[in-house]
Amino acid sequence: MKRNYLLGVAALAVMAGSAQAADLTIAGPWTGPDEAQVQKVLDVFREQSGLDVSYVGSDSFEQQIVVDAEAGSAPNIAVFPQPGLAATMASRGFLTPLKDGTAEWISENYAAGQSWVDLGTYADADGNDQLYGFFYKVDVKSLVWYIPENFEDAGYDVPETMEELKALTDQIVADGETPWCIGLGSGGATGWPATDWVEDMMLRTQSPEDYDAWVSNEMPFNDPKVVAAIEEFGWFIEDDRVAGGRGAVASTDFRDSPKGLFEAPPQCYMHRQASFIPAFFPEGTEVGTDVDFFYFPAYAEKDLGAPVLGAGTLWAITSENDAAHQFIEFLKTVEAHEAWMAQKGFLTPHKGVSPDAFGDPTLKKMNEILLGATTFRFDASDLMPGGVGAGSFWTGMVDYAGGKDAEAVATEIQNSWDALK
Repeated sequence: MKRNYLLGVAALAVMAGSAQAADLTIAGPWTGPDEAQVQKVLDVFREQSGLDVSYVGSDSFEQQIVVDAEAGSAPNIAVFPQPGLAATMASRGFLTPLKDGTAEWISENYAAGQSWVDLGTYADADGNDQLYGFFYKVDVKSLVWYIPENFEDAGYDVPETMEELKALTDQIVADGETPWCIGLGSGGATGWPATDWVEDMMLRTQSPEDYDAWVSNEMPFNDPKVVAAIEEFGWFIEDDRVAGGRGAVASTDFRDSPKGLFEAPPQCYMHRQASFIPAFFPEGTEVGTDVDFFYFPAYAEKDLGAPVLGAGTLWAITSENDAAHQFIEFLKTVEAHEAWMAQKGFLTPHKGVSPDAFGDPTLKKMNEILLGATTFRFDASDLMPGGVGAGSFWTGMVDYAGGKDAEAVATEIQNSWDALK
């Protein structure tokens, strides 16, 4: 989801001061506990390089970095939560391309390597594509949560293909139970969970190239391929397949929707949501024992591999010096990744890391899903213009869940996109 924070003037002054004092300055979105974790990674670099490194985190990073760049006082490296802003800054000449050979390194050493190259490549001020972004720290969204004991009691197996997942859904209905808990409520952001469903279904029904064309609007939102992906989501929210029936989907808060998994008897058996959702499970729930997850599977018959939807942070050079390039080289090392793996909240596509470096077995299992990806794509709504990705796409999904025709909804979303041009 998009952030929209007021600019922190005081933070700007702190950053400007640190930029004069350190050999390498880094700015990013992490504050509090997250900042403490990234500092441990930077400690490894400090020890290896002997350089003085300053990191400044801010809740208003997205606004702050633009102001700094325009003022000529950008940090050496900026950590972008979304590729869209980095692409805009590259087109304005505010980013420095990464060194030759970096794209090849990523392709060879990251799972679904070309996906990460593509996500970090943007047009420069002259319209020429350059690799600017190095992805480090990733999140996975293509997950289905379930209670192992409930599956065992009912005799259900974890599905490995979309065909098997749909068959399991129908089997649960035939057994007189409800397969899914789904909620789209999120205050002013109501509707966003459905955009993740549609994005996952696009990756499971269409090629990565089609997904990219949809994100950029080269493929209109009301193209039959997109409409079909919306209707794939619709299959899962039919009355007998979702707790409360289709009418309850939009009015159920996404934070409350997984609670049906934990009731006795269960009100549902599965819940599709990203890696952060355990924060809203009942207190004391132990992932891996009380609740578990599996990969939201792909269609076997469509031969589209094992796509994964997610998000992540990319690191780019916003004020070039030798230390900045040295730091990007550091991010290629196993040590850089394992330093955060040993903590919390970190996944990596780096194929060279040791799975045993994870301090959390849940993250280890999630990372296996990430490493098994043949294609990785960023959350589409975060890449679309705000009026669409954080506007008409959200509201359109609420309308669709309420019974509106998929093509009509898609056309309204496309109209909103056209209005921005």
